[in-house]
Amino acid sequence: MTTCHTLNQAKRQRGLSLIFALFALVALMLGALALVRNTDTGALLLGNLGFKQDATQSADQATRQAVFWLNSNSTNLNAHIAASGYYASTKEFADDGTTAAGVLDITGSQFPTAMTRQLIDWDGDSCAAYSSSSYAACIRASDALTINSNTANYIILRMCNKPGDYTTDTTVVCVKPMSSSSGGSTARGELNYSEYARFGSTAQTYFRVLTRIKGQRGTMSYTETIVHF
Repeated sequence: MTTCHTLNQAKRQRGLSLIFALFALVALMLGALALVRNTDTGALLLGNLGFKQDATQSADQATRQAVFWLNSNSTNLNAHIAASGYYASTKEFADDGTTAAGVLDITGSQFPTAMTRQLIDWDGDSCAAYSSSSYAACIRASDALTINSNTANYIILRMCNKPGDYTTDTTVVCVKPMSSSSGGSTARGELNYSEYARFGSTAQTYFRVLTRIKGQRGTMSYTETIVHF
């Protein structure tokens, strides 16, 4: 009787060991699966960050192209040149300079239902992705540029209330660096990129350059640069 009891107890112990071994195997499998998923997610995030960085670097080149365009057309900046993505005003007012035109929605998602918003036609399709009842105007951007396999577009806005020659038409009000007849700087130790124009005799207006880069995996990058000459 004692021998049978011992044999039965040994069999039960071997059965419990198998169950614990199976639990351990399942735990190891789940841990390995979680590790693989974490590795894949990390690689995906790093890839997305790389595409985002590449898009932002491409935006800098697109901005340079816009500045080059401004330099090349410096004598024709008093009127809109929509075909090149240039506008002689901030587009916040109608061309009369007093009637409000609406808010400029750069990304197309800031005012999803506002009739006062103005969209930018980044894709060259007349804002076909939006309902015509959801915006007040669709502003044409420049033709597409290809930079590092990314698609780039820009618009240039002269920081004035309306088109026209601000040097002869007093109703054209523009944002410009401060001018002074006195020499020197009032800010001791300050390095300012606009210092030369601030104390010059002829300060010119600012230009707002907006760029959009469309990259891999649907990456979108928007940048804004303020320049003057």
